[in-house]
Amino acid sequence: MAAKAGKAGKTSKSAGKSVEPARSSLFVGSTEKAFQVLHAFDGPRRYMTLADIARAASLDRSATQRLVYTLETLGYLRRIDGTRNYGLTSKVLQFSHNYLKANDLIDKASPYLLDMSRNLGETCNLHELDGHEVVFVARFPGRHLIHIDFVIGSRLPAYFTASGITILAALPEAEQQHILRRTRLEPLTPYTITDPDKLMEQVHLAAKRGYSIQVNQSVMGDISVAAPIIDEHGRAIAAVNISVPTTRWTKERAEAELVQHVHVAATSVSKSKFIRYVA
Repeated sequence: MAAKAGKAGKTSKSAGKSVEPARSSLFVGSTEKAFQVLHAFDGPRRYMTLADIARAASLDRSATQRLVYTLETLGYLRRIDGTRNYGLTSKVLQFSHNYLKANDLIDKASPYLLDMSRNLGETCNLHELDGHEVVFVARFPGRHLIHIDFVIGSRLPAYFTASGITILAALPEAEQQHILRRTRLEPLTPYTITDPDKLMEQVHLAAKRGYSIQVNQSVMGDISVAAPIIDEHGRAIAAVNISVPTTRWTKERAEAELVQHVHVAATSVSKSKFIRYVA
C-alpha cells in the first residue's frame, strides 16, 4: 500500500493521467469555487492578498477577484484597513452555530462529558467522523487543560487519534481501507504511526477491546482514551474521548482508570434516541 493517499476525487488512471468522475448537470461549479476561496483560509495564515488566495484556492486571479468581491459584499470576507489583505469575518461562524444547535447527538452527549470532566478534572471531548478526519464537536476542558489549540471545529486524521481508531474499528473493512487510502500518512509527532499495516493493527485491537488508547500520536504529551458511539443502525458515528497529559498520567494508569468512564458514557449515549442527519 502506498504511504500517501491520492487526491480525493480522482478515481482511475489512464495513460498516466488521473480521470475526474463525471459530475451531475445539477452541480454548480461557481458555488464550489466560492467555497474554495473560503477554504483558502484553512491554513495558518489569517490574512491573505488576492494573489495568496488565488494560489491557495487553485483559481485564476480574475475568478478570485470576482469571488472575493462577492464574498466581501455578502459579509463573509473583509478588507483589512490600510493593506491589500483579506480575512474571514465572524459571519462564517453562523454555519457552525446552526450545526451545533441542531445536532441532537451533542445534546445527548454533553451531560455525560460535563459530568466526567467535573469528576475527573480532565478534558473530555466528543468527536464525529467526517470523511478521513475526526472533528471536535463538543469539548469540556478539565482543571489542567494543556492543549489550548484545539477548539470546536478542529480536525485531526482519524487514523492518528484514539477516537478515530475506535470509530473505524466498528466500520466495515472496505470502509476502513477507503479512509486509510484518503489519509495523508505524514507524522504529526515523532511518535505518529504512519505504517498502514501497523495502523490496521491498531484498528483490529480496538475492535477486540471496544476502545482505543493512543499516546503522543497526534499531539506530544497527550494520552487519549476513546470509545465509540453507535447509532440506531449499529454504525459507529462518533466517540467519547478523555485526554490527559503524560506529565501526570501513564498509559497504564489511563487504561486502568479511564476506559470504564468512556465506555459508560459512550454506551449511555448510544442507547439514547437521537436524530442523526445523514448527508
